[in-house]
Amino acid sequence: MKKVIFLVDMQSFFASVEKAKHYKNLDQPLVVSGDPKRRSGVILAACPLAKKSGIKNGERLWEAQQKCPHLVVVPPTMQEYIDSSLAITEILERYTDIVEPYSIDEQFMDLTHSQKLFGDPYEIARQIQHDIQKQIRVRARVGIGENKVLAKMACDNFAKKTKEGIFHLKKEELTHTLWPMPIENLFRAGTRMSHHLRMMAIRTIGELAQTDVKKIKKRWGIHGQVLWMNANGVDYSPVSTSSTNSQKAIGHGMTLPSDYRKKEDIKVVLLELCEEVCLRARSSHVMGQTITLSMSGASYDHPTGFHRQLTMMEPTNVTTSVFHYACELLETFWDTFPIRRLGVSLSSLTSDQMVQLSLFDPDQEHRIQLGYTMDEINVKYGKTSIRRASALLQASQSDERAAKIGGHYK
Repeated sequence: MKKVIFLVDMQSFFASVEKAKHYKNLDQPLVVSGDPKRRSGVILAACPLAKKSGIKNGERLWEAQQKCPHLVVVPPTMQEYIDSSLAITEILERYTDIVEPYSIDEQFMDLTHSQKLFGDPYEIARQIQHDIQKQIRVRARVGIGENKVLAKMACDNFAKKTKEGIFHLKKEELTHTLWPMPIENLFRAGTRMSHHLRMMAIRTIGELAQTDVKKIKKRWGIHGQVLWMNANGVDYSPVSTSSTNSQKAIGHGMTLPSDYRKKEDIKVVLLELCEEVCLRARSSHVMGQTITLSMSGASYDHPTGFHRQLTMMEPTNVTTSVFHYACELLETFWDTFPIRRLGVSLSSLTSDQMVQLSLFDPDQEHRIQLGYTMDEINVKYGKTSIRRASALLQASQSDERAAKIGGHYK
């Protein structure tokens, strides 16, 4: 039996949730955008009416308002989007217990063994659309294929462009459905990779699919082979309910409200980022041995900053230890130009159940336990119930971050 995999995607998810909950009768174009006063005025989602005016996700708010002067602008409410996404997962689980969230507005489903209960793939897709529309009041598009790659490309390239919002991309029909499309439409190709492929006179997905895979693999390694497999509709990865359980790295970054020029101010925020990363590591019961620090300035025309990593003596999730190495990277690589964005991540993760104790650090065990104790207090009484004294400094962003989810207000 051929597998039947769905990729269920929500149309203009953030904007649709806002319209459904707060603007039910609104017949004007609406966008969800960050606060323009803090340089985060970027379009996160645009409703279909706004897109008809030429507005695109990712563009600046002021540019969108020039295209559409009567635009309704609302700030993001991330908790509502998360709640709606979880509710959609519950709807999908009525049809199969094999549901894999791919993003907040996309989810894979394996319906191979559900057809005897619910009908053929098109019947199931229409029923899922009906259930989501009725309960969440959001329109869903469904891509169908025999694997995840085909389902994803069926949704992105076809279902989103059809009135019904459903498309079944069959492997035996790729020569006249997928292959004539530009190479940019290939899943995981990306702008830069598509440019490289075009430089090799590979302009369509079909041309890549018919190219000798040895030639592609020699040039781009495993990534090139995966793209060639995608072009041929080949994908062996199963829909997995535990796909989000294994992490290779844990990181956190933020855009600052203004340029930070003083090293002591940068270190205040750096400590808070290290605290957040270590909190996530402790929540996942892991420690990391490699720390990566990213810093960048505000100018797109004259980019400044760096992206460097350092392997620590031993794995840790202790904030002060990670902060020590982050400061070492700052001291070594910062070019003294103003900073607008900071990012910290931990990789080379191992379990926190086995810790190599140091003979030269008698307080190591106490510092490790201190982090878990602080986490318990903050979980029980709120994110700001216990924090470091540096949070009281003017450069601190801890109060601002505590009021947000995913970088946006709740």
